[in-house]
Amino acid sequence: MTRPFVVDIHTHVYPPSYMTMLRARKTVPYIHDPEDNGTPRLIILSSDDDPAIPIDQRGRPVDSSYSDINVKLDFMQNHGINCSVISLANPWLDFLSPEEAQTWAIRINDDLNATCVDINQAADPDNTLPLREKRTLFAFGALPLSAPTPDIIVEEIHRLSSLSHIRGVIMGTSGLGSGLDDPKLDPVWGALEESQQLLFLHPHYGLPDEAFGGSETTARYGHVLPLALGFPLETTIAVTRMLLSKVFDRFPRLRILLAHSGGAIPFLAGRIESCIAHERKFKENGGDVPGPQRSIWEVLKTNIYLDAVVYGKAGLQAAISAGSTDRLLFGTDHPFFPPLGGEDAKWLSVTTNYTAINEVFKEDHTSVAAILGENAVRILDLN
Repeated sequence: MTRPFVVDIHTHVYPPSYMTMLRARKTVPYIHDPEDNGTPRLIILSSDDDPAIPIDQRGRPVDSSYSDINVKLDFMQNHGINCSVISLANPWLDFLSPEEAQTWAIRINDDLNATCVDINQAADPDNTLPLREKRTLFAFGALPLSAPTPDIIVEEIHRLSSLSHIRGVIMGTSGLGSGLDDPKLDPVWGALEESQQLLFLHPHYGLPDEAFGGSETTARYGHVLPLALGFPLETTIAVTRMLLSKVFDRFPRLRILLAHSGGAIPFLAGRIESCIAHERKFKENGGDVPGPQRSIWEVLKTNIYLDAVVYGKAGLQAAISAGSTDRLLFGTDHPFFPPLGGEDAKWLSVTTNYTAINEVFKEDHTSVAAILGENAVRILDLN
């Protein structure tokens, strides 16, 4: 059979302009460059900026795989990936002051688009090769969410529609600072719905240390609890709040791609729906608050897409059951979770996703091809 065309829709990069901005900062988030010219470290969370921790050990190392696009291209070559839709990793632009948010959003989004243009032109100068026969890049833009008014965010959403290689936006779960059920986000939802740009929703803040047993517990186990449980539950809570606040009732054509296969939503969708049906606060049950009119099942099958960054057969089966095969898209989460066995080793985080897809579908080559790339080509209009 013909080898499937592979699109990686969950792959991050910190462009040079973003790295420059972080290096100029002295408060979280910031980049520390060791005096011995070692690997720079990104201190991304307040909990990582503990004075008791030597500064050369705070945060996480950010080597060239985070910022050098040629390293990204080599990774794609080594793992059979034809096309990547790159995006900023957390914390995006959420931390910027209101007066600088728009300026940096424009600069970084233009950088992302220009990077894609340069790579794609180098791969096919005359633009005559089919998509399958070249290695290409597209991007999700970042939003100036800390801007003084939502109008500035809306303006950037519409501007992104005019950039040739931008295919949507990436956003965290805090929104304007009060969560995704904040009514002040309605102009943003409206602009995304009107432009039909895909929103890639990605967690960042996780859950408080208390959810895992306190700071001593998280210190003892490192990032396992926050990453394995905190990130997916952050997504689950954020999207459920959107449902309960009737965002999907007001914006029925909103399109959202959820990172990490939607967290626990595919597994808990039935429980969420049952709890909504029995909530006495909702008018439908004699209360005084209108409940959501659209079910979580309808939203999953019409508004939501899921990536396949779930690392296992059981999680992938839940994602397929909650949504559908034609709404699932392959991703790697590169450059996070690098190989443990040296530079030339395969990335376990990538191969486990490939394996899960092949184990679930076995000889169903049509479904495998859809998830690995054809869905992304159709949904994001990559042609």
